[in-house]
Amino acid sequence: MKTSTTSLFGLFLTATSCQSFAPSRVTMLPSRSQQTKQPATASSNEEDLQLTRQIIMAHVAKQSGTPPSPYGDSPLPSHLSNPDDYPVNDLMIRAALGRTPTERTPVWLFRQAGRHLPEYMSYKKEVGRNFLEMLSFPQDVAECTLQPLRRYDVDAAILFSDILVVAEAMNVKVTMPGGVGIQVPCPLVGPADMNERLPKKEQLGREFVESKLGHVMESVRLIRQKMKEEGMEVPLIGFSAAPWTLLFYMVGGSSKKNNDIGVRWLTEYPEASRDLLERLTAVIIEYMSQQVENGAHMLQLFEAMGMMIDEENFRRFAMPCLETIAKELKAKYPDVPLMVFARGASFANEELSKLGYDIITIDGSVDRTKARGIVGDRTGLQGNYDPKELIPDGGDGSSVKTVETVRATAKEMLKALGPQRLIANLGEGLGGKESPELVNEFVKVIHEESEKMIADEE
Repeated sequence: MKTSTTSLFGLFLTATSCQSFAPSRVTMLPSRSQQTKQPATASSNEEDLQLTRQIIMAHVAKQSGTPPSPYGDSPLPSHLSNPDDYPVNDLMIRAALGRTPTERTPVWLFRQAGRHLPEYMSYKKEVGRNFLEMLSFPQDVAECTLQPLRRYDVDAAILFSDILVVAEAMNVKVTMPGGVGIQVPCPLVGPADMNERLPKKEQLGREFVESKLGHVMESVRLIRQKMKEEGMEVPLIGFSAAPWTLLFYMVGGSSKKNNDIGVRWLTEYPEASRDLLERLTAVIIEYMSQQVENGAHMLQLFEAMGMMIDEENFRRFAMPCLETIAKELKAKYPDVPLMVFARGASFANEELSKLGYDIITIDGSVDRTKARGIVGDRTGLQGNYDPKELIPDGGDGSSVKTVETVRATAKEMLKALGPQRLIANLGEGLGGKESPELVNEFVKVIHEESEKMIADEE
């Protein structure tokens, strides 16, 4: 496979005298031992180039025994116009959209970029900026986004950012004093304060996002440029916090204290709460839309503070927002996988699976034996490996974690959830104490064992 494919590409490049090549069709990836990096090209005659690409990729598919594109005759998802915008490794996109069977289970990690990486800590020291400050510098965002891709064979990059950038854009100051996490020093104190400080819903459209969050879009574009330069052919994930999570921080100020203020707002100011949630829903839809328009291939919505709201109020206040976001984004970008994570609110997963999301993320509290039954065949699953398994002393010194224990526990997860329509991930984000060696082993074993499981099923 490797010899014939390389020869064919070589003949093509010689005949056309082009400098780069990228397939215009989505193709099933060959086995890991068969994969080859695809050279890439530009041509003045786009129609001839498209035809040549299709012939070559058909030949590759025939030689590797892989089926044709899961998109049928459509060369690209509907929102894309340039073949180079689509990643050669589209494994995670196919798994998310249910275009199975896949060759193996894709994997990435919540907070895969950041403080567990020595190169991140070194870069942060070099530039002399803290985490929040770095988010205003697209070059910093791009560098930190790409660091885990250079180290791990993950199947996606995720925008290096924070869930509170939307709150900050809406005139709610966010700080990082050090040692206590991210803080909102001046939270909203009531409806009058909210109306005085925050933009109205009608002001939260395209121009608002371009003005207040334009640096994020510049970062997305730069990430895509850098990925192309470094030959990183995987999807880029854009993301946002969900409305309830943002409200929780905007009125409470912290995740470590005043945890009851969010729900108190909902009960004491129900109309103002709906108003605020509607404003947040509007800006989130526009924010995530612009991430797609600037280069994101997939979207992740984080309801990170689901554990800070009771089930009744979640269904009454949070769920309508999540439904609107799914409806609007899937109507605009049906081919862009939309993933949701209601952390600490697993009671919502069944209903979320009926709203249009492609992937439901499960946290560590979810019983893996019941997870598939809850979402049925409506969505795929993402999660729910315990990040403590990646900390050498288990996080509390009570147990020693090794590459052997990581392999065993990762295989347990795959067997319980099944390798298809699954995105392997964590039940919560990396906290900073994880060993890069153990993280790397987790990524490796997911690929290797899922490939074996799928081959055995065939």
